Amino acid sequence: MATPSASPTLNREILHLAVPALGALVAEPLFLIIDGVMIGHLGTVPLAGLGIASAVLQTIVGLMVFLAYSTTPAVARRFGAGKPGDAVSVGIDGMWLALALGALLAIAGSLATPALVGLFGATDPVAVEARTYLSISMWGLPAMLIVFAATGLLRGMQNTVTPLWIAGFGFAANAGLNWVFIYGFGWGIAGSAFGTVMAQWGMVAAYVVVIRNLAKRHGASIKAQRSGIRGTARSGGWLFLRTVSLRVALLATVGVATGIGTDELAGWQIAFTLFSTAAFALDALAIAAQALIGKGLGAGDLDHVHRVLRRTVAWGVWFGVIVGAVIAVLSPWMGLLFTGDPAVAALVQPALIVLAVAQPVAGVVFVLDGVLMGANDARYLAIVGMLNLVPFLPALWIIAATGVDGAAGLVWLAVAFFGVYLLARLATLDWRVRTDAWTRVPA
Repeated sequence: MATPSASPTLNREILHLAVPALGALVAEPLFLIIDGVMIGHLGTVPLAGLGIASAVLQTIVGLMVFLAYSTTPAVARRFGAGKPGDAVSVGIDGMWLALALGALLAIAGSLATPALVGLFGATDPVAVEARTYLSISMWGLPAMLIVFAATGLLRGMQNTVTPLWIAGFGFAANAGLNWVFIYGFGWGIAGSAFGTVMAQWGMVAAYVVVIRNLAKRHGASIKAQRSGIRGTARSGGWLFLRTVSLRVALLATVGVATGIGTDELAGWQIAFTLFSTAAFALDALAIAAQALIGKGLGAGDLDHVHRVLRRTVAWGVWFGVIVGAVIAVLSPWMGLLFTGDPAVAALVQPALIVLAVAQPVAGVVFVLDGVLMGANDARYLAIVGMLNLVPFLPALWIIAATGVDGAAGLVWLAVAFFGVYLLARLATLDWRVRTDAWTRVPA
């Protein structure tokens, strides 16, 4: 059991990691918001083109987020074991892997840009804008992936403050460069893409300076090590599969919502936007759990590891209760906030109540994900990620087959995703942490 003095100390550790991590997480979507606002003033055609290009980029980047999640536990284990030099070295190996993957994706993506845009069936003017933005933005992919790995390195070293500062620098640079290129030089949507790519590579430059100094301080090698790259790739491969299962669940849900009707699809977008917004804070808590669990396992302090598990799960539950209460209270007006349409507001409100009730479950699921990532239990996460689809996809099929629509259709869709799918994830994650197997996974 934790001593009375240990409790506030652990709380401070969690907050010290989670609060800056939240700021860095919020900075990421701000890039797209700034792009959207500035391009939106150019007209609806460029904005529609940005929508298509962003959908492609977000899919690619979302699948590559494993570079951060696989680097953090590898670094944290070695840092916790009192080997900071090895910790920095394995993190740098993750950055080399990110550079290699990013270069391949940039080349392949540039060649495939016309085909990727063509999948959306947009009109010719919109397709031209989308191809322009996407073909330029592809060259920012290596930078984005390096930032993922570098962020994972610093998180593993129990530092989430530096990534916050660099993310803030990137956001400010992105806004300033976009303004100059779009309006000052008159480059239109191409200027936005150039500005964002330059800001991304600027963030890489900042990380390189920080991590080179870190390597010098701890005597770490900055050269690529085959064993470190291979280890990161192996763990990252499992986390990639886990991410694929999440994407399948999201896309399948959107597909069913589309089949139900346009209003229902709009309602689902509102519900899922609120879910995603709450997820930022839960992700920050999961990142804190990931870093602390990895460090504790590296130090061989299982008592501390289990205290972190209990404390972060408790925080996840209470945060879910608070967020759920806020969503429930504001649910009558959420639809109006997004659309200004009373009919849509009435349509989506029952689904938002389901979302509100599910928030404590979501809080635990996000935290347990972070705990098992911190323990490098990536293989288990990948396997159960696919298993969680087994009850969920048939539930979606039943909704589609029955033809239920309106508020009832949206409620059942919310029950399937926020109920069946999240509960399946909770069950598989909870079963794992109730055993000791996850604490014995090799670094």
